[in-house]
Amino acid sequence: MSLIDDLAKLEAEAKELIANADDAEKLEAARVALLGRKGRVTGLMRMMGKLSPEERPVMGKRANEMRQLVEGLFEERKAEMKAAALKHALEHDAVDITLPGIRPQIGHQHLIKQIIEEAEDIFCGIGYTVESGPQVDTSYYNFTALNAPMDHPSRSARDTFYVVDNNPGSVAHPEAHAHGESDILLRTQTSGVQIHTMESQKPPIYMICPGTVYRPDTADACHLPQFNQIEGLVVDEGITFGDLKGTLDYFVKCMFGEDRKTRYRPHFFPFTEPSCEVDVSCHVCGGKGCNFCKHSGWIEILGCGMVDPNVLINCGIDPEKYTGFAFGIGAERVAALRYDLPDLRTLMTGDMRCLNQF
Repeated sequence: MSLIDDLAKLEAEAKELIANADDAEKLEAARVALLGRKGRVTGLMRMMGKLSPEERPVMGKRANEMRQLVEGLFEERKAEMKAAALKHALEHDAVDITLPGIRPQIGHQHLIKQIIEEAEDIFCGIGYTVESGPQVDTSYYNFTALNAPMDHPSRSARDTFYVVDNNPGSVAHPEAHAHGESDILLRTQTSGVQIHTMESQKPPIYMICPGTVYRPDTADACHLPQFNQIEGLVVDEGITFGDLKGTLDYFVKCMFGEDRKTRYRPHFFPFTEPSCEVDVSCHVCGGKGCNFCKHSGWIEILGCGMVDPNVLINCGIDPEKYTGFAFGIGAERVAALRYDLPDLRTLMTGDMRCLNQF
C-alpha cells in the first residue's frame, strides 16, 4: 500500500473517531491519539523526510491538507458539543434566560493618568504643546546640556540608573565619567525632552513634557523609584519672572482651586537662574497651620526658575535675544495633595479598594 493510500485511510479513520467522541474526555483522547507527539497523524508527517525529492512536494501537500482537515474537524466537533451542552442546560436546568446578567465592571483611567491629562488640558488651553522623548537617554541630554557639572551628586550611580552601552559609537555626545558610568541611562527627569525640543525647534517654544522618570530611591510614603513628572518650558523674546509666576499661579488655581495661594522660595537648580521652589497654601487648614502642613500653612509642590543662559547656548539659542522659564512637578505629588493620600505607594500597588475611589 502506498503512502497516499495510508493518508486516505487515516483521514477516514480520523473522521470516524472524531464523530464517535460524545464527550469532552473522549474528544481529547482522540486528539492525543491523532495529533499528539506520538499520534498517528504526527507519525505519518514525520515520514515525509524519508521520501525522494521528487515525491516530497506532492505527498507533503497532501499530508498538510489531511492534517488541516483533522484539526478543523476537532474544532467543529468541540463547537457542536459546546452548543449541545448549552441547549441541554437551557432545557433541563431551569435557567431563566430572561433574567438580567451580571453587569460587567467598566474600568477607568488610573488617577495618575487623570492628573497628567488634566495638566495637559490646562496648558494646552493657554497655547502650549505636549512633547515627548526617550526614556532611555544619554547623560548629555539628562545632565550636561542642562548645565549640570561632571561632579554633580545626581550623576552618581547611587542616584541614577545607568544602562550598559552595547554600542558606544552611537552616542551623539560621548563623555568621560569620573567612576566609569555608562553614557546611557534611564532618565531621572523629563528635562532632557526640553533639550531635544530646543535642538529641533526654533523659538518661540511653549511646551510641557509629561512622562515617567526613574531614580534608585527606596519606595516609602514620600518616594518611588519610578514616578511621573510634568515639566514645562517657555523660550521667547521678553520672557520675565513675572510670566513664570503668572503661569504657575494660573496652573495652581486650575488644579487645586481658586482659593489656593502660592509662595515662591529661593532655591538652586543647575539649569535655572534664578531658581525657586513653589509652595501652595494648605487645603486642610487654609494656611493657618496644622499637622498636615507641619504647622507652616504651606505645602511644597514644584521647582522652577528662569532658564540658565548656558542651557540656551548648548541648544544653539541666542541668550541675548531669548529668555525663558522652566518648571517641574510630580504627578504623584499632585495626586497626594489633591486627594489627601498619606502614602504614594498606594498608587502603585494596584489595590482596587484605593483606585476605585478615583
